[in-house]
Amino acid sequence: MGTEKEKLRLDKYLWAIRLFKTRSQATAACDEGKVKMNGNTVKPARTISIGDRYDIRTPDRKWTIEVTGLLYKRMGYEIAIQNYADLTSEEDKQYNKKMGTSFFTGKRLSKTGRPSKKERRDLSDFMGTDEEEI
Repeated sequence: MGTEKEKLRLDKYLWAIRLFKTRSQATAACDEGKVKMNGNTVKPARTISIGDRYDIRTPDRKWTIEVTGLLYKRMGYEIAIQNYADLTSEEDKQYNKKMGTSFFTGKRLSKTGRPSKKERRDLSDFMGTDEEEI
């Protein structure tokens, strides 16, 4: 059991410190090359150690973190933030701020894209045509 606590996978650590919602997402990010150490992509099974620095990119944010403690289980946010140091540059923080204002709720923005079912019905009523004839 002692050796198990000495080794910690990168994907499990990224999930435990709450950078990714699921461990599968953390693994996928590593596989897709979105997690880098010294400019090189790293595999999800990489053993991490205190002092390692990682550049992490998700669709929403960019991080540069340094490992300050090893977290083997997913804990609350207050505990999780004590196990890494956020070294994100000012340029990336500006990017994150910009992306934070465009939060995706799952609904399309008004008056963009294809009309909704209700809008199609209103349009066909206005034009005086039935959808079934088209």
